[in-house]
Formats: sequence, C-alpha cells, structure tokens
Amino acid sequence: MTLSPSHDRTEAERLDATDPLAGFRDRFVIADPALVYLDGNSLGRLPRATAERLERVVAEEWGDQLIRGWEQWIDLGLRVGDAIAAAIVGARPGEVAVADSTTVNFYRLAAAAVDARPGRTAIVTDRANFPTDRYVLEGLAAARGLAIRWLDPDPVEGPEPLDVAAVLDGDVALVTLSHVNYRSAAIADMAAINSLARDAGALTLWDLSHSAGAVAIDLEGSGTDLAVGCTYKYLNGGPGAPAYLYIRGELQDRLRTPIQGWFGQRDQFAMGQGFEPAPGIRGWLAGTPPVLSLSAVDEGVRLVAEAGIDVIRAKAVALTEHAVALHDAWLAPLGFELGSPRDPARRGAHVSVRRADADRLCAALIDRGVIPDYRAPDVIRLGLSPLTTRFVDVWDGLATLRELAA
Repeated sequence: MTLSPSHDRTEAERLDATDPLAGFRDRFVIADPALVYLDGNSLGRLPRATAERLERVVAEEWGDQLIRGWEQWIDLGLRVGDAIAAAIVGARPGEVAVADSTTVNFYRLAAAAVDARPGRTAIVTDRANFPTDRYVLEGLAAARGLAIRWLDPDPVEGPEPLDVAAVLDGDVALVTLSHVNYRSAAIADMAAINSLARDAGALTLWDLSHSAGAVAIDLEGSGTDLAVGCTYKYLNGGPGAPAYLYIRGELQDRLRTPIQGWFGQRDQFAMGQGFEPAPGIRGWLAGTPPVLSLSAVDEGVRLVAEAGIDVIRAKAVALTEHAVALHDAWLAPLGFELGSPRDPARRGAHVSVRRADADRLCAALIDRGVIPDYRAPDVIRLGLSPLTTRFVDVWDGLATLRELAA
C-alpha cells in the first residue's frame, strides 16, 4: 500500500478500495457502522464465527453431550496453542499452551526461570514495562530475596540492546521485556537482546500481548526462551479470554512450574499422591480449561491465520503511517507530539499522540463516537487492528480530534 502526500479523505477511501484485507471486516460484528473504533489493541471486535461457535458449543456440545464433551474439550488449550505457534509466534508444535491469564502465566514462567538459576540474584526489566509484569516481578523479587535492575529507556523508542547490555553480568537470572511497548508501540530487538542474555547465562521472558497478531514474531529463530501473551487484543478472543505461554522445547522438562495442578499431572485421572509433571508443555497446565473462552480464542486465531501475519503486518504499517502523516499535518501544529517511533519497522500496530489535556480530549472523542484510549499522563492511544480498522476510520478519528483540539 502506497501513501500519497494528500490528506484528503479520498486518499483513505482509495487505500480501503485496494486493501487485500478489506473483506475480513465483514466477518466481524459491526453493530454500529458509524462508530469509529480505534481500541482494538485493548479489546478486539467479535468475529461472527465466534458467536456461531459459542452457540454450537453451548447448545450441542454442553447441552447435549454433557460430561461426554470432555472427550473433545480436554486438549483444546494445546490444540489452540499449536495453532498460535504455527501461524502467529513462530514456534514449534508442543511449545505453546493456552491457559490461565497473562498475569498467572507470567508469574509461573518468571518464577521457574529464577529458580532455574540458583545463586543469581537479579532480574532485568524496564520501568515502562506493562504494569502487571512489573507488579509480578516486584512480588517475586520480595519473596525470593532478589533485586530488580530497572532500565529507564527512552519513553518513545523503548529499551535498546545497549541498555540491556549495560546491566548484564553473572548475577542476572532473568531478562524480561515487552516485545511491543503498550504505551509507545516501540518494538524491541528481540533477537539481539536474547543473544546478550544468553551470553550472560540469563534466561529471557517476553510479553507478546501487544505484538501477537499484528507484528511478525519468530520465537524459535530469535532464540527466545519463554514468552506469554493475551488473546483478546489482535487475536479477538473476547474479554478476559485465556492467555498463552511459550516454553522452548529444550527447557520444558528442565524448568518446574510453581503452580502444580491436576491438568499437568502425568497420570491425571489416577488421582494419585504426589505431583509428577506430564512431559512437555502439558506438564505446565494447571486447572480445568475454560472451554467456552477457549472456543472463542480458537475462532479468533483461525481468522488471523487465514489472513496471514505478513499481510496483516503490511497493513499495520500502512495504517500507522497514515496516522503519523495526519498527525504531522493536523495535530503537530496544535501542540501534539508523536508518542510512537517514526520508523515503521520499530512501531507496532498502534500510534500514540501526546498533549497535556489528553484525558479531556479522549473523553470528548468518545462522546463524538470515536473510541481510542487514554494512558496517563498525556497519551491518546490509537489502536489500529488490521483486520477490522479501515483507513477512513483513521482519517475520521484524527479529523475529529483535530476539531476538538483546535
């Protein structure tokens, strides 16, 4: 998709007319066609297939099969995990499982990582990391007597490999960052940071919540050890849908989960004494899977896989470039600053714009039928989910913001 220097709405219409993903929007529920929804990076739209699937699961599987439904449900989290591995995060079969929340999965993997590096006393992360990750690490460090080495990276560009290298030594057990920063959309150099951590003898744990389904990820090729992510943003799994965890195959039987549940037991239905983990990623399951939510995640992942991550990424770049161009032409003269990297190769699928009265402007946008979100103290975040966001949505949303801010 090629952007012209024109900022007329007809340019946005032209881009929509040539968009190879345009047909996917019709496969989502659009209850109010006039609503400009720019928050798909917080909650993705509802796929039509998901509504149909849930009706079928409830009426036919649960309603008719009752307990017999577990014959097809019991491995659903592993099957959906394999789909995410193959189509979205660049992992091998048997390395991803869908279970629990991002916070719970993050705790389990972070705890297992530091326990696997006895004698090491430090964790590396950045102060701009997503809050739940920071809170988990603070609690883990307090419980284990560890220190957190906080990075203070550029607020727009995010943590760089040199920032990480400066704090690495033989005391670091774990390096954990977000692949795409939730505030600025900066993409971290996963491969370079993994290499630095590996050379220092530390494990790596990445949060993929703001990248999976919008940015190409290669966990295997980049040498990632561990990762987590949510499914209700670009994967359109629904509010509170279960998250996923990734453990590199070579590590699965070397690390030990700190939450030992019966779904991870080797001989689950023997109900025996003592926990003996099942081999591989299955041993990292804990409690009974939420079948309705997993079914919704399955449908969202199918759509992303069908569209193809390379095509999705190309549209994400084009949408964000469109937003940046309109920001420069319309908003910068009104005192806004761009809060995301200008290099599209270093920017995820959202764009942040900054002004001191962002909270007031965000509320006013919502009153006018444009839904972004606000991040304190001064950020309006525009989530441009490639399967459902049109170029005219970007144009209309920023045109409304320009009017309100003038």
